[in-house]
Amino acid sequence: MRSPHLFLRVGVKRGVYGFTLFLAVLALLLSVVTFSRFYSQSSRLSIKAFASYLSADPRQAEGGINDTVDEIIEKIVKEMAHLRETTPDHSELMRERLRYIDFLTDILGLMGSVKEQLQHIGSSAHLRPSGTVAVAHPLSRSNQPYDELVEFFLVEEIRKYVTSKPNRLGKQNFMGANGTFASIGHACFSMKEELEEYMDYDVGDFCEDDWKQAQRLMVHGCDPLPRRRCFARAPKLYTKPLPINESTWRYPDDRNVRWSHYRCKSFACLARNSTGKGFFKCADCFNLTHHEMPRWTKVAYIDPSSNSTPDFLVREVLQIKPGEIRIGLDFSVGTGSFAARMREFNVTIVTATINLGAPFSEMIALRGLIPLYLTINQRLPFFDNTLDIIHTTRFLDGWMDFILLDFVLYDWDRVLRPGGLLWIDSFFCQTKDLDDYLEAFKLLRYKTHRWVVVPKVDKDGQEVFFSAVLEKPPRPF
Repeated sequence: MRSPHLFLRVGVKRGVYGFTLFLAVLALLLSVVTFSRFYSQSSRLSIKAFASYLSADPRQAEGGINDTVDEIIEKIVKEMAHLRETTPDHSELMRERLRYIDFLTDILGLMGSVKEQLQHIGSSAHLRPSGTVAVAHPLSRSNQPYDELVEFFLVEEIRKYVTSKPNRLGKQNFMGANGTFASIGHACFSMKEELEEYMDYDVGDFCEDDWKQAQRLMVHGCDPLPRRRCFARAPKLYTKPLPINESTWRYPDDRNVRWSHYRCKSFACLARNSTGKGFFKCADCFNLTHHEMPRWTKVAYIDPSSNSTPDFLVREVLQIKPGEIRIGLDFSVGTGSFAARMREFNVTIVTATINLGAPFSEMIALRGLIPLYLTINQRLPFFDNTLDIIHTTRFLDGWMDFILLDFVLYDWDRVLRPGGLLWIDSFFCQTKDLDDYLEAFKLLRYKTHRWVVVPKVDKDGQEVFFSAVLEKPPRPF
C-alpha cells in the first residue's frame, strides 16, 4: 500500500508545475503588451496586429489586463489558503510546503505592484503620444513616471527625444540600464516657446540657419540641446583649409564661414575691430599679427614705471613642470591663440568657447586647433584627473557669482590630474571684492608657484588684475 505522504507530495509537485506554466503564460501576455507599448513609431509596420489591437480601444485593453491580474491574485490567494489548511507531518514535505508558500507570497507582492502600475498607466495613457508608456527611471526611488515631461511639450520631435528608448533585446546593459534616457536642461521648461520653435523642423531635412537662437538657449541654461535629426547648413563655397604648417597664424578663407548672423562679413573686418566691442571681451583677438602673436612670448607692462604686469610667459610656466605638461584646456574668450602658442611647445590644448558676436569656433578650427563648444553652465566633458593644465584669461572675472565660481573651480579641479597646473591669467575684479575672490582660489589648497596682484592703471585703483599658477595637490586619501 502506498504511503499517503506520496500522494500529497505528488499533488504539491503537480501544483508547482501547473502554477509555473500559468506564470509563464502570464509573462508572455505581459511581454506582448509591454512590447507593443514601447516599440517606436517608426517600426510599427512589423507589429500591425498589436498596434491595431491597442489603437482600437486602449482603455478596454487595459481593463482586460486588470481583470486578468485580479484573477491571478485570487487564484494565488486560494492556493495559499489551501496549503495552510493541509498539515503534513513529514519534515521534508513541511519544508517544501513553506518554501512554496514563500514563493507564492513573493509572486503575490509582484502582481500587486503590476496592478498598481497598470492603474497608473491607464489614468494617463490617453494623454501620451501613441507608442509611449510612462515608466519610472531605473534609478528612481519614487514611482513618478519618467515620461511625464513628454506631456509638457507640444512639438512632436521634442516628445520623441525625451521619451525613454528601451533596448531592442529587452536586456539590461552592463551598467544595469534597460533603455536610453534623454538629457535635457531644466531651463528648457521655462523657455518652452523658444525651444519648440527651435525643434520644429523636418527630420532628415536641412536645419534652419538659427544657430544664434540655439546659442541663446545654451547660455540661458537649456543645454544640452535636443535638436539632432537634421543636417547643419554649411557655407555655400567651402574651400579646403590651409595646411597645418601655415594655418596657425594666417587668416582663413572667408568663404569657410556662414556670416549671416554677424555684423562683420570677413576676418579682415574683425581684425580691424570695425564693430568696436561687439564681440565681448575679445575685440582685438582676431588681430593675429599685432595683438595675438606676441602674447605669452613678450611681457606687456601695464605700468612701465613700476614694471608691474599680470602676464606670465609660456616658457616660464612650462619650466615649473618640465616635460610633464602634454594636454590641457583653455577656458577663455578667444580665437585659440593660447592653443597655437602651446602647440609650438608640443602641448595639445582644447579651447572652450562660444560664438559671442563673432565666429570664434570656426576661427579656432580653421587654424588647425580644437574648439570645444560649451557654456559655463555645463559640466566639462572630461573624466576625472586627466588634464595636465587648465588655462583661463579674461573670462573668470568680477562679474561671476561666488557660488558659480565654486562650481567652475571644483569642476576644473575634478578634471585636473594630481600635480597638474591651474593658470589663472589676468583675472580682474573690483578692489573691494578682491579678498573674497582670492579666498575662493585659496579654498582649493593648491601649491602656489606664481601669485601677483596688479592694479589697473585706467581705473584709479578701483579694479585690479590677479594672475597665478597653482598646482593641484596629490590628495591620496
